Amino acid sequence: MLPDAKQSALIVVDMQNGFLRKGASCDRIGLPTEALQPAIQPCLELVKLARAHGVPIIFTRYVYRADFRDGGVLVDELMPVLKTERALVAGSEDAAIIDELKPDAEDFVLDKNRPSAFYATPLETWLNGLRVQNLVVCGVTTNCCVESTVRDASHRDYRTWVVQDAVAEYDPNRHAVALESMGMLFGYVTSVDDIRSHWKSTG
Repeated sequence: MLPDAKQSALIVVDMQNGFLRKGASCDRIGLPTEALQPAIQPCLELVKLARAHGVPIIFTRYVYRADFRDGGVLVDELMPVLKTERALVAGSEDAAIIDELKPDAEDFVLDKNRPSAFYATPLETWLNGLRVQNLVVCGVTTNCCVESTVRDASHRDYRTWVVQDAVAEYDPNRHAVALESMGMLFGYVTSVDDIRSHWKSTG
């Protein structure tokens, strides 16, 4: 089963400098940013496909206030180094979407301060307004923001496809387990080639 382009949206999760670039916040924290690099080109291919087929594109950005008072337990207790390294501050270069995937004027850009793109955001309202029933999800990281978004989409009965070659995680074991979990109960696992072929054949 694959999603037709009609009534679908592409969600590009957190493809930001802070997560992906050498010298940016996650690299300074010690996370292997090179592990996320393989997702860039497949995400770009999906964005091009979506534009060619009239599929709405929603880019998400994980951002914090400059004082990090919206960071909650994650920043205050679990990973205070995010505050120390000034990670993902709204409006900063660290929080910006990477140049390769810079949104166009007609695209949607969604800011969030929790892993799920649905939590305390207007995403569901946007999808309802666009008459979207199917979600194609790509981006980073597989077991955190991608999986959180996919689980919440499933809870809302959106049919959701995770593009396995267009998502990435800092740790390969977490990546594999997340894909297995999502494919078991929360959506379908597919590939860029499968999406390309299906959208081409269904117009």
